[in-house]
Amino acid sequence: MDHVDAGPAAPEGTAEQVAEALLSSAVGGATAPGRRRTRFHPLRVAEVRALTDDAVEVTFAIPEALHGEFDYLAGQHVALRATIDGHEMRRSYSLCRPPAPGSISVAIKRDRGGRFSTWAQTQLRPGDEIDVMSPQGTFTSTIAALDGAHVAGIAAGSGITPMMALAATVLARSETSRFTLVYTNRSTSDVMFADDLADLKDRYPTRLALHHVLSREQRTAPLLSGRIDEPRLRRILDALVLPETVDEWFLCGPFALVQLCRDTLADVGVDAAHVRYELFTTGEPGREEPGRGRPVEVRDDEPVRRIDFSLDGQSSSVESPVAAHESILNAALRVRPDVPFACAGGVCGTCRARLVEGSVTMTENYALEPDELERGFVLTCQSHPTTDRVVVDYDV
Repeated sequence: MDHVDAGPAAPEGTAEQVAEALLSSAVGGATAPGRRRTRFHPLRVAEVRALTDDAVEVTFAIPEALHGEFDYLAGQHVALRATIDGHEMRRSYSLCRPPAPGSISVAIKRDRGGRFSTWAQTQLRPGDEIDVMSPQGTFTSTIAALDGAHVAGIAAGSGITPMMALAATVLARSETSRFTLVYTNRSTSDVMFADDLADLKDRYPTRLALHHVLSREQRTAPLLSGRIDEPRLRRILDALVLPETVDEWFLCGPFALVQLCRDTLADVGVDAAHVRYELFTTGEPGREEPGRGRPVEVRDDEPVRRIDFSLDGQSSSVESPVAAHESILNAALRVRPDVPFACAGGVCGTCRARLVEGSVTMTENYALEPDELERGFVLTCQSHPTTDRVVVDYDV
């Protein structure tokens, strides 16, 4: 099996030098790890720390041999894989700490009815070992020169997770950079990383502007009390986060809030190229888990689509009945259980591949950038063939 380039090797030197090298590349640049062929690796849980009554931070130890596989940019995420009640389950979680050698950390908030998040909060313990996929994602800074840059983030609930890594990295990278964070929750008890945010504010009192907005708890400032709707958001942009002073925006939360922020920022003149966004899913009960591919019976008398794909240097083929209207991912999993995926909802981008031949329709896309679409990339979990033969390449 051919080895696929997984990005630059881990920097050499002392632990302090390695940490500095990772930090210097953590917001982008020539040495930053790019898209890589993602793989699962078994990692040991080093610590489980309570953040709120229904959220924990889980830290994994990274063996020295895997340091290069787990280099990452602030804002990226990993997928976790575990077998729960006999079912394989995968979920993606953002990395919440600035890049450092030897460990990675994610925050997991328990969702109502969420099997994976409930299991992680109630059952996961230090010493346990589960599969973790190498980091990926494009929710990262595109600013080449950070000196004097002003970065702003708007987050809701567990959307704070990538903001923790982004804010800490941006502020540590330059003595003149600024970060403004608007963080909305229902009440004070729902605020994840409350102490960590306070510590970050103490460390950078003049360069970090932190605004907590609570929808079900009265705050001294009326502007910060209540749900963020369009009128409130516009007042926040007028009084707290002046768009003309911001070089780059990061939005993370549920679809409705992220879309509201995108539309409002566009309306006040913010270039979409300067806005990065990421959605979080809630793992609703009954959500279909792709597993090894939904069983599909191919009869001799019905029309089929032929799907050819390359993965790790090996070519595979599978037939998919036209009437089944199944995704490329589901069909591919029937013949190659190692096909990469995580959320299967068009959000994480793990199943990304390049369309080499044929055509498809994509149901959803919250992960691919416009330039990736122009180069022919698709999300195989959301792509349905519309021609008799489709060829995709996971190895590009």
